[in-house]
Amino acid sequence: MGLGVGLILVAVGAILAFAVHHQTNGIDINTIGYILLAVGAFGILISMIFWSSWAGPGYWAQRRERYVEEGPPPA
Repeated sequence: MGLGVGLILVAVGAILAFAVHHQTNGIDINTIGYILLAVGAFGILISMIFWSSWAGPGYWAQRRERYVEEGPPPA
């Protein structure tokens, strides 16, 4: 789940939890909204935690090494 999916789940969950006031038999729409809010928030949190690991381990450390040229290229 990415950041976009997490934001969509949070938005839909907030709408179902706080804006819908319809009663149905056998299903509670507000509870489904709270569940979607929690799943979306968890997805956003996990996405942000793993955001820095997409480049792979040591990627930025390798890019900071200094390049030293030893001399002119061979003829």
